[in-house]
Amino acid sequence: MSADPKALQINVMGREFRVACPESEQKELLEAVDYLNKKMDEIRDHGKVVGVERIAIMAALNIAHELLTTKVGGFDMAALKRRMQSMETTLDQALRDQSKLL
Repeated sequence: MSADPKALQINVMGREFRVACPESEQKELLEAVDYLNKKMDEIRDHGKVVGVERIAIMAALNIAHELLTTKVGGFDMAALKRRMQSMETTLDQALRDQSKLL
């Protein structure tokens, strides 16, 4: 299989798009399109958001929130990322302080 992107026709809420995607990732992309369509349909069906662009933005926000709050194997990935960033900041500061001593 080639890593070169191929044009793939997708449909999001009745709108056709052509996107470049390596053949090895097409299955995952199509799964993502299905997931996005389901999220957008849920938002549209609740009837509180009107317009495809607004529905797309709300779906994107919902999916981003899901991603940031996903717990994998009992771990809160968002909390882990915040903790790692804090540790990195602490280490950077300690290394800067150490270099001033030398």
